[in-house]
Amino acid sequence: MKIKTFLRTGYFLVFFAIKIIACAQDNELSFDRSAFYQAMASEKRNLVDDQLSVLKNISITGKQAFEGALLMKKAGLSGSPDKKLSLFKSGHKKLETAIHEDSTNAEFRFLRLMVQEHAPGILGYKNEIKTDSDYIRKSYKKLPGVVQEAILDYSKKSKALKLQDS
Repeated sequence: MKIKTFLRTGYFLVFFAIKIIACAQDNELSFDRSAFYQAMASEKRNLVDDQLSVLKNISITGKQAFEGALLMKKAGLSGSPDKKLSLFKSGHKKLETAIHEDSTNAEFRFLRLMVQEHAPGILGYKNEIKTDSDYIRKSYKKLPGVVQEAILDYSKKSKALKLQDS
């Protein structure tokens, strides 16, 4: 009797684990990086808000970094100085935490570079531009195609990130 109970429990746990893994993979697939990077390149707040809503409802690797970058982008599109600063600080904390936890993630560094290049100087958020730019160029070919495409598009307008050396 104990063996049957043990086996049922084991089957249940295996089924449950498979279900969790499948859901996680579905979430990763449901996050459209192309749409995310379009929002980051846009000056339309509704696109940024749409991507924040998508991220709110899914669980993906790097969620904190993506949310942080979007919040800082949204800060630049917001009205009052208080709201801008609040959004920027919130996003800054999330993105920097993600980079601290995974400092070798070139995509996170790319997110930070995009924000740094457009952040007002008064915020003092420009210290890692050269380091991030160098790291992105070094890691470019190892990144997924959609991220490479976003970097290539961004590099055409960027002062700090040129890909001729990649």
